[in-house]
Amino acid sequence: MSDRGQRQFIVGMIVSDKMQKTVKVEVKRKVLHPIYKKYITKKKKFSADTGKFECSNGDTVKIVSSKPISKTKKWKVYEIIEKNNKL
Repeated sequence: MSDRGQRQFIVGMIVSDKMQKTVKVEVKRKVLHPIYKKYITKKKKFSADTGKFECSNGDTVKIVSSKPISKTKKWKVYEIIEKNNKL
């Protein structure tokens, strides 16, 4: 028997927590443009399962890949790195 491959971890910010057990996590990354040689900010949103965590908008979280939970959820919240304290 062999172990599973390495799991993928991504750090992002929660932009929506309106669903019951799901949050939307926005991940930003900088990419060098091939022609103009300037850095462009690209962003992508992932649906992640919250599990036992209490997450809210603006929190910085680490998400980990998992087996598909639903049609759009393939990630789980692994840990909360920084809580949003702007309340």
